[in-house]
Amino acid sequence: MKNKKAYLGSLLLLLLSVSACQKDEADPVAPTPTPAPPTVPAFDINSITDTYAGVAPLTSAPFWGPYNVHDPAIIKADDYYYCYSTDVGYGISDAALIPGIQVRRSKDLIKWEFVGWAFKEAPAMGTTFIRQNGGTPNRLLWAPYVLKVNNEYRLYYSLASNVFKLSVIGLATSTSPQGPWTEKGIVVSSSNTTTPMTNAIDPTVLVDQQGQHRMYYGSAFDGIHMLKLDATTGLAQTANDKGVRVAERGYTGGQINGNIEAPEIIYNKEQKKYYLFISYDWLLTKYNVRVGRADSPDGPFLDFNGQDINLAQDNGPMILAPYQFSGHGGWQGTAHCGVFEDNGQYYMAHQGRPGVDPYFMDLHVRKIFWTPSGWPVVSPERYAGEDNSTVAQADILGEWEQITLNYRVVPGYEREQTSPDFQTSVPLQLAADGSFNGAAANTWTYSAPWLDLKWSNGNTAKVYVQKGRDWENKKATIVFSGLTTTGVAVWGKKK
Repeated sequence: MKNKKAYLGSLLLLLLSVSACQKDEADPVAPTPTPAPPTVPAFDINSITDTYAGVAPLTSAPFWGPYNVHDPAIIKADDYYYCYSTDVGYGISDAALIPGIQVRRSKDLIKWEFVGWAFKEAPAMGTTFIRQNGGTPNRLLWAPYVLKVNNEYRLYYSLASNVFKLSVIGLATSTSPQGPWTEKGIVVSSSNTTTPMTNAIDPTVLVDQQGQHRMYYGSAFDGIHMLKLDATTGLAQTANDKGVRVAERGYTGGQINGNIEAPEIIYNKEQKKYYLFISYDWLLTKYNVRVGRADSPDGPFLDFNGQDINLAQDNGPMILAPYQFSGHGGWQGTAHCGVFEDNGQYYMAHQGRPGVDPYFMDLHVRKIFWTPSGWPVVSPERYAGEDNSTVAQADILGEWEQITLNYRVVPGYEREQTSPDFQTSVPLQLAADGSFNGAAANTWTYSAPWLDLKWSNGNTAKVYVQKGRDWENKKATIVFSGLTTTGVAVWGKKK
């Protein structure tokens, strides 16, 4: 009897154990679900605005994108375009700004990502040089330029001071477009002397067809200078050399017509010419871009009329200037350009200041087109990834806005050039019968992509027709850009 009770007890324990095991197998503990990654909203080009007060503060730097950009220099590295620019910020005092050259990158030239600063502070070599020469260096760096030589990236920077004309252009190098950067030396300097000398800021570098490196630089005072560099080091070929002047401005009544600065130099192998882009006038208002060309990197660089731009006169063509389409506040301060090429297409980058508040600074990138006579012209609208397919003749008929980039000389600088002198749009209507603006004596012909306009007063223009984006009205459109026979730029945007 006792054995039977023991047996039954053991059997009961076994059944309970099996039952517990079966329950464990039937009701396993559910794993913690892995949260889905957050959905990143698709980029909307319409999110790019003219003003950006909401993200202007320094604490919002990760969201600056195309904002707070001044004096851009752009280079393509692998899948990205990198943009280096002056230390500036809307509504931020110089004392609060972070020094070191702002860096951005983009895969499409439209959506820009703020990367940070090239340096953690103003480079030691530049600041030391200025202090040794009796000045206090600025905290902030201006007007960089970048190029790649073999496997080395070379970043040139501008550092000015509290002493009139005491400035330096320095060089730092890296194996990556994002740094870290190592200082290599001072390339060229300027000082407060009575000797004619341009300000040592605003560098651009050319490697010519023979492999010689040259720097073009300067602002105000004594025009734009060209300095030969050592191709191996990126520094001046001859120590303490200032180079030679290659461009200057004209005078009215004994007063200079305005600033001349911010050169950019390229070689176009299709045109077999060197092109020197230069900025005229005050950066906040009338800032505009001129261009000269030469068969040699040493010059002489000639203007549209074949005149040497190193004479005491103003030169054209002026291919970019403050402008205003209908219903918009306009863009001023449109200069200090960076010009670069990718797969045969040339682009111009520059800052634009909205007319509603010109202390905002936006990055603009525009396509460059080349006229049959070999002059560059820029699109009247910023690049938006538009396709390059031919525009049919039927699509150009109808109402347009036309802007002619005329120019008015206002001698002086900041105190005198207080107006942006906007070039505003006027109506243009292309009729199917080959006339425009309702006058039979105004005629047009079209052989894609070139549109020829002939006004009854004898003026003519050949303009390049291209698909584009109407940034003012946030829609697709058609644009044109070209020059008159006298070298005046003419723009158009279809309504």
